[in-house]
Amino acid sequence: MKMFVVFFSVILGSFLQAQERSLFNGKDLSGWDGNPELWSVQNGAITGITKADEPLPYNQFLIWRGGKVKNFELRVTLRQTGNNSGIQYRSRELTEVGKWSIGGYQCDVHPTPANNAMLYDERGRGIVAQNGQEVIVDAAGAKWLVKEFSPIEVVVPDWNEYKIIARGNHLIHQVNGKTTADIIDHQESERELEGLLAFQVHRGPAMKVEIKDIFLKELPDGDVLTPDQKPVPKNAKALGAPVKNANPAPKKSAEQKPSEQGAPRPRPARQTGVGPVVNENKATPIDRIKVPKDFRVELLYSVPGDMEGSWVNLCLDDKGRILASDQYGGLFRFSAPP
Repeated sequence: MKMFVVFFSVILGSFLQAQERSLFNGKDLSGWDGNPELWSVQNGAITGITKADEPLPYNQFLIWRGGKVKNFELRVTLRQTGNNSGIQYRSRELTEVGKWSIGGYQCDVHPTPANNAMLYDERGRGIVAQNGQEVIVDAAGAKWLVKEFSPIEVVVPDWNEYKIIARGNHLIHQVNGKTTADIIDHQESERELEGLLAFQVHRGPAMKVEIKDIFLKELPDGDVLTPDQKPVPKNAKALGAPVKNANPAPKKSAEQKPSEQGAPRPRPARQTGVGPVVNENKATPIDRIKVPKDFRVELLYSVPGDMEGSWVNLCLDDKGRILASDQYGGLFRFSAPP
């Protein structure tokens, strides 16, 4: 009889562990922690709003305080307008940056199809795999494109279901039931196998994100694949130079006052030279850019994201020099190489 009870308890425990549960009661932010000036519940949905006249000094997050997650399936129904948002998972709190700051894996919610539901390593390695890519990150941190397909496109301001499946170091992102990114992460020094769940409001232009369903199914631990079990195929294409941490969190200094934590860091002097590789950043390979017949692509400069952000506007001045601005408002100018 005792053996039956023990066996039944094990089966019942496994059954309960695999059940999906809701992390949002539809009424208030119970179980969640974030800046009350940014987060609220409106019309039955968790709502995060930023304003153009009250810019954020850094990205902030609404953090689930129900514990850390390891292996799981997460379903989230949300819609987003304005800048961009993201679903953070297996992440860590970065108090040295500021309150409600998070770093780690993110399923991006972005108006650009290639970036929507991609894997982004917040305050870490940056873009790991875009929408339409199957990627293996090797032990040294190099990213390899195993398979490429057309990005899954959705209307981001409409309600869409995002799903994250995390088993060991195998990560899958989906939107409305279709896989957008499939990743094997062998880089032990940078990958995350457990951590926090959170939702992002992004610094920069005004934005709004609304979340009405959050369902979590916890899966058994383990399933970490080794490079021998899941090697990089010989026909895989290199996506860029190995990156340990493209955007590290700033460390506190003895002279820094508490009110200054998280303030934008002064930019170091930009590189005087231009070329295909600057620091550890590398532009998209030309052979991966599709252009109409008779058009030609030439690489002029690889933007070091940790110093010069993400360039979103380009034009020429009256002397033929290139002017560029990053997504946070920085302005750069350089002469094009011959």
